[in-house]
Amino acid sequence: MEQFYDAIDLLKGMISRPSYSREEGLVADFLEDKWRSAGYEVQRSGNNLWLMPPSYDAAKPNILLNSHIDTVKPVAGWTLDPFAPDEDDDLLYGLGSNDAGASLVSMYEAFTVLVKRPQPYNLFLLASAEEEISGQGGVASALPLLPPMKFGVVGEPTGMHPAIAEKGLMVLDCTCRGRAGHAARDEGINAILLAIKDIEWFSSYVFPLKSELLGDVKMTVTMISAGTQHNVIPDECRFTVDIRTNELYSNQSALDEIKRNVGCEVVARSLRLNSSQIDREHQFVQRATMLGKTPFGSPTMSDQALMPFPTVKIGPGSPSRSHTADEFIPLCDIREAIEVYIRLLDGLKV
Repeated sequence: MEQFYDAIDLLKGMISRPSYSREEGLVADFLEDKWRSAGYEVQRSGNNLWLMPPSYDAAKPNILLNSHIDTVKPVAGWTLDPFAPDEDDDLLYGLGSNDAGASLVSMYEAFTVLVKRPQPYNLFLLASAEEEISGQGGVASALPLLPPMKFGVVGEPTGMHPAIAEKGLMVLDCTCRGRAGHAARDEGINAILLAIKDIEWFSSYVFPLKSELLGDVKMTVTMISAGTQHNVIPDECRFTVDIRTNELYSNQSALDEIKRNVGCEVVARSLRLNSSQIDREHQFVQRATMLGKTPFGSPTMSDQALMPFPTVKIGPGSPSRSHTADEFIPLCDIREAIEVYIRLLDGLKV
């Protein structure tokens, strides 16, 4: 399969160029040059690139293929050069190989095949920036520049099983306020002790509505800060809570429930990253099931949360390898992904 070897070369080129969130320029330049050389008209905004079908028909619905070009920074445990693509038997090592370079190059190769065949839709490919930080300069800024989409496929490592729902994300900054005093005397109100009560609530509370696909809303206290010196009763304690909502709660409704139950001041950094879900009866999901793929609910969030149209998250690789040392992708996963994307999308009616 010619597309397979092209995908590997493209992925190696991406790995060899650092592409941290908000610093994706080198990879964006590389892809833009490659895709223009292949004869495609490339649109660009910031570090977001997209391809339109060569025979665009405004009367047809639009489908979006999307994956991201940014990566996290390499963790301390790397034993290989994260920017030197290293092929060992069937494995390709390098930062971003699994998350989500393999998805992007597989989608691109599928795009090149599908747009050469008559389709009942217009197919777009969007290589977006800032996914790892849910940045304003990524998908959120690119989508308004594209025609309205009827359906989208988001490339993230899922083992090519379709994630038909994913949890939302809300980060809370919480503050408990006490009153300062001398630690040697019975005075003041210890803000740490006030915070402990609320932290215990976050650790034990179960939201009433449980999702069949996504389970419970998950709340995790991840950071805490208090005190100025050992002999002063702290008058303020701050802590951060990571909230993963299921599709049965909007971030706003979850926040309202939290505020009714805790005594601390609660400020949400953002409410825009809500949970998403698509009907199991959608033709794309049905096709995936017929290919032996298992629909599931994903506990992690992607750019799906920023897409106001039905989407499925599906891509090569394993989520357990994302953001890890010596990240790799089996090359056979890319071969399968190209073939599966084509089979899922060829002639799809939306």
